[in-house]
Parts: sequence; C-alpha cells; structure tokens
Amino acid sequence: MGKTELLITIILFNIFFVLFVVAVMIYIRKYKQRKKEYINEMEIKNEIHQKELLATQLEIQHATMQQIGRELHDNIGQKLTLVSLYTQQLLYENKVPEVSERIDQVSQIINQSLQDLRSLSKTLTDDNISQKEIVTLIQEEVDNTNSFKKCNVSFKHNFENLDLDFVQKNMLLRITQEFIQNSIKHSRCKNIFIDLNISDESFWELKIKDDGVGFDRSKITSNGIGLTNMKNRAEIIGAKFSLESKKNIGTTLTIILKKKA
Repeated sequence: MGKTELLITIILFNIFFVLFVVAVMIYIRKYKQRKKEYINEMEIKNEIHQKELLATQLEIQHATMQQIGRELHDNIGQKLTLVSLYTQQLLYENKVPEVSERIDQVSQIINQSLQDLRSLSKTLTDDNISQKEIVTLIQEEVDNTNSFKKCNVSFKHNFENLDLDFVQKNMLLRITQEFIQNSIKHSRCKNIFIDLNISDESFWELKIKDDGVGFDRSKITSNGIGLTNMKNRAEIIGAKFSLESKKNIGTTLTIILKKKA
C-alpha cells in the first residue's frame, strides 16, 4: 500500500469516526429530548388527573351540600313552620298577659331560626350563588361576620359588575368564607381586609389579609384542611395561589386569574 492509499485510508477512517461520534451524539441528544418530552407529558397527564380528582371531590361535596340543603328546607323547615303556627295559635287563644309575652318571645325565636335556616338552605343548594353577583355574595358574608362582632371585616372592589360563571363565583365565595373562618378561629385578628379587583393583566385578583398572630409555615408539618381546600379550589379554576404569613404581623392570601395571552 502506497503512501497515498494509506493517507486516504486514514482520512476515510477519521471521517467515519467523526460521523460515528456525531451520530452517537445526535442519538443521545434525541434520546434526552424524547425522555424530557415523556416526563413533561407524564407531568401534564398527572396534573390533569389531579385536577380531575379535585373536580370530582368538589362535585361530590357540591351534591352532598345540595342534599343537606334540600333536607333542611323540606324536613326541618316544615317542622319549624308547623311549630311557628302552633305558637301563633297559642298566642291567639291565651288570655294571660305574662304567658302571652313568653309565647311571643318563643315565636320570635322560632321565626328567626326559620329565617336563618332558609338562608342556610339557599346557600347550600347554591340558588343564592346562581342568582346573585359575586360582590353581593361576599358583602353578605362580610355583613354576617360583622354581626357577631368578633372581628371587623371590610370589603372593597374596583368594579360594578363582574361576569363570572357559577364555578368561579362558588370558588371565590368558598375561599373567602374559609379564610374568614380560619382567621377568626386561629389568628385572634381584630381586622380582615378583602379586596377584589380587576386589571389589564388579570380577570380578577382576590386579596384577603388579617392582622392576626400569623404563623411560620416552615414549622407547620401539615398545611391543614382549610389551606388545602383554598389551594385546591384555586387550582380548579386555573388561578394562581399565594399565601404569606408572618408571626405577629398577619396572613395575606392572594389569588389571581390571569388573562390568556
């Protein structure tokens, strides 16, 4: 073999070697890319599966609440109505002033209980949510909380009407209720501030803050049912969930539903 042939052989060998190395690198790169795509696909499927599970849980919860609401209205509500009629009859038949006064007091308590029961029944069956604006629903919750005089709740918003479907209204109301209940129960707060606003970047932004004792999330082993419920509800409607809390300063919840690009 001459020098020329040897040189050609070496060059060809080097070319094939380089091509082999390039092919291996391309294969490894494509393998990593396919693996990454597979992992991303599995993560998306898992996320969808989790959302479906959350949606199913909320559907079951919704159906259960509706059943309880109907039972309250149809069974206990009717019995209270009957008792109210009996007390009115006793009040009419009785001629002793002292007894009449007591019967009248009992009648007022029964009628107030019946009114509260009907209000609760409407809330549970979601008729109240379907028929009213989100601003009205939150304001009713604020007024109801303030009537107990345990904590002062204020509500502000920068719009008149907000076109929301039933699911979004339901989630916003339930999250607001959950935060208020948790704050009053655990934070020993004096004030709760609720802001629901719209902007160019977001359909709406809900911000709720209390001035309670707060907590250190790093020292809590479990998020708790209340926090999990709020987070799950936000995820169901595709909203961004954020919770910040500092000891002796308070807790702030922010939920934002961004506009799609």
